[in-house]
Amino acid sequence: MPEPEDTAWLRTVAHEVRSFDRSSTAERVAELLRSRVIEGDLPPGTRLSEEQLVEVLHVSRNTLREAFRLLTHEGLLVHRLHRGVFVPELDEDDLVDLYRLRRTIECDVVRRLEGLDAVRLRPLHDAVAAGEDAARRGDWVAAGTANMRFHQHLVALAGSRRIDETTARVLAELRLAFSAIAVPQRLHEPYVSRNRALLDLLTAGEVEQAAKELEAYLHDSEAELRAAHRDRLRRSS
Repeated sequence: MPEPEDTAWLRTVAHEVRSFDRSSTAERVAELLRSRVIEGDLPPGTRLSEEQLVEVLHVSRNTLREAFRLLTHEGLLVHRLHRGVFVPELDEDDLVDLYRLRRTIECDVVRRLEGLDAVRLRPLHDAVAAGEDAARRGDWVAAGTANMRFHQHLVALAGSRRIDETTARVLAELRLAFSAIAVPQRLHEPYVSRNRALLDLLTAGEVEQAAKELEAYLHDSEAELRAAHRDRLRRSS
């Protein structure tokens, strides 16, 4: 029997929890839940059940609540009085703020890159290939996930733990906006080829041109996502 869509993500969490020991902290639990947001398993409006997660994660309620607190501080969860903890929806101001931060981080990282080789670029090649494969299959949710991974691997080239952590939080919030779009193909399809073009520039060592292309890419992505957000609001009104 197929697993219900609203609980299928718990099976993934149960599998992932085996990879960390029982002394893991609330930060590790928060990281695990954050990854489920980035992967698109927890769309806006999802309610997180303490009872289910305590059982699946084998952690105390206090540990889980601290993880919830961390993710609430990051904007990935909201607590609604007498109703519980939910994955929130983003508004247009959130999108503007997130893309401003993305341009600041990602474009600066690319401009400062040097000494690139096949080994360092391998994760980007894998992410691009995964996006192209998902596009051929018409799996636009998977294409969106591959796009998230491409940008994570891109900023990872800076070798900065703080930049990696900030980017993970930004992309997780952004995935909430992706999840609310009715037609994901319209959103993700253009960036499959644009990711390939950026990778080609990096492979050729043309980092300044890559940074310029990335800045235009992010401006276009922001505009399209904001337009899709407005369309959704009009349809729901």
